[in-house]
Amino acid sequence: MKKQFYFSILLVLVTITACKKSSTNAVTEGTFTALTYNVAGLPEPVSQSHPLVNSPQISSRLNNYDIVNVQEDFGYDSLLRLHEHHPFQSKYFAGTSLGDGLNLFSRFLFLDYMRTAWVDCNGTDCYTPKGFTYSRVKLAEHAYIDLYDVHCNAGSDVLDLAARRKNILQMCAYIDYRSKGHAVIIMGDTNTRYTRTGDNIREILNRDFKDVWIELERNGVVPNQDGISLSDCDPTSTYANCEVVDKIFYRSNDEVKLTPLEFAIPGDQFLDANGEWLSDHRPVYAKFKFNVLK
Repeated sequence: MKKQFYFSILLVLVTITACKKSSTNAVTEGTFTALTYNVAGLPEPVSQSHPLVNSPQISSRLNNYDIVNVQEDFGYDSLLRLHEHHPFQSKYFAGTSLGDGLNLFSRFLFLDYMRTAWVDCNGTDCYTPKGFTYSRVKLAEHAYIDLYDVHCNAGSDVLDLAARRKNILQMCAYIDYRSKGHAVIIMGDTNTRYTRTGDNIREILNRDFKDVWIELERNGVVPNQDGISLSDCDPTSTYANCEVVDKIFYRSNDEVKLTPLEFAIPGDQFLDANGEWLSDHRPVYAKFKFNVLK
């Protein structure tokens, strides 16, 4: 009886020691890179960016980043994945149309990947559902973030602006519900500008998000909504006075702290042999540090 008692005590001590050792070895911080890129994958000749030729070239370059959100992955998905080596990838889904054009490539496991189409659209944007995607990305043990990929209604006439404002509100309502209290990253082609008087992109900032471009390039100063575009843009980089519609937002919570370390337009890495763009959009890149707080 005594032997059995002592054996039970020993087993408990070994278990506690093992748990402490496991806890000690758990990842408490790390870094990862992120890229959002509109790959201009509409069928030729609608797309003027020659996706039949350029999609395979884009494919191999996406491997340089840990998490990649793409938009307009419509007609050439197999070519976009031709040289893609991320271990975790969303499945291409078109249905009866070209699909929403949104896909995720990741070095981190992601769960619960879901697509949501816009309720509102205008003009040619109604030919495809567009919308946004949601997934739960595991950066490390006890370190999860909610990741959103978004592509809003394009254009700048009255009906385009109205549809896009509703797009932003629809996504924000979804985030308020599904990602309440979560650490979140939003990356995608918002088709918005802070300076445009008809856009409501500030709705995202109002939910405790920060824009990496504003934080690292503008020292936290949000541009004025005065109708004067910030278009002082070098072809392969961005500055405080260069706003693009492709954006990266982030929000921490009490479990995972996200800190942006770098922001860039790595355009020189997405040119063909003749120095021409591989897409009509420029890629937008950020590097984050994460800390596990609990």
